[in-house]
Amino acid sequence: MWLISLSLPLLPTIIIFVYFRYHVKVASLCRRALAWAQSLMRGRVCVKDVHAFVFTNCTHGKADSVLEMFHRYAETHHTLSVGQLTARDHPPKPAVMVSGDMLDEVIKRTHPLMVLELGTHCGYSTVRMLRLLPPGGRVITVETDSVTADLGEEIIMVAGFKHAQFQVLPCSSAEAISSLHSYLEADQSPSEGIDLVLMDHDPQQYLQDLLLLEREELLCPSGCTVLLIKRTRRDDECREILDYVRKEENCYSIRTEFPQMMEIVYRKDVQRREG
Repeated sequence: MWLISLSLPLLPTIIIFVYFRYHVKVASLCRRALAWAQSLMRGRVCVKDVHAFVFTNCTHGKADSVLEMFHRYAETHHTLSVGQLTARDHPPKPAVMVSGDMLDEVIKRTHPLMVLELGTHCGYSTVRMLRLLPPGGRVITVETDSVTADLGEEIIMVAGFKHAQFQVLPCSSAEAISSLHSYLEADQSPSEGIDLVLMDHDPQQYLQDLLLLEREELLCPSGCTVLLIKRTRRDDECREILDYVRKEENCYSIRTEFPQMMEIVYRKDVQRREG
């Protein structure tokens, strides 16, 4: 108690010293924290608005109706749905989701049994993929924000899908990847691992999550498709992961490259690793 009493008169001096010594770092940290909080709140508001619109206006149990409501909402609002189009797009294509169509094409071509989605958001891409998976196909989708995860899960169920077909993990991508072995072991499908990974979260996490998937040996060695969603027009948005993929040409190849999405194929080079 006496120590606190002695230090109180020195408190203003300590505060002034800390401010002038570290004010640049403190100000930068505060700005980053504020930006993160604002982004989180905007995201939550967006998800809640989308959820309310889709839930109220769709035909429950009909996946195509759920997707159509997403499209209608995107005509006049900004959303995080894959390939969303807004009223600012010209010419408007309310029912045509550019990246969504590309996602459909990949699912139909690869027929994945086990899909990992990083970034559930409103549940749009999860619904889009689930409706095209072969019998026994399953999606594990990861969402860091628990509120967003709950709302996205409800939309997926409204679309008519059951928990046997999907699972929402409300945690970070690193936490989810580290625990995926237990989910794969419990799954009864004949898959050798994850057949398709959709990365639609923070692009700065793309490379480290891919490396973690490699270390955990979760990617199907006979072939795994990795889809990268690009949400901005910045050239450097996915540069880090693309530099790595191009360097590791014994395992990776870039199959298709579009402004909004990139398709990467992973195949384990058994002979080289054994040698």
